[in-house]
Amino acid sequence: MPPAKSAKCTYLVNWTATKLRWELGADETEQTALLELAKPCADSTIEYEPAS
Repeated sequence: MPPAKSAKCTYLVNWTATKLRWELGADETEQTALLELAKPCADSTIEYEPAS
């Protein structure tokens, strides 16, 4: 996680978009952590384009 709180949501959005773009999985531990960290980011939108 980036040290700046202001970058947290951007980082999480980019992380998730990358995982989705490349169809990467996440185990239960990672999913739980991402959901917990993303609670303050409810107004964020994840946009991605699937890899070819």
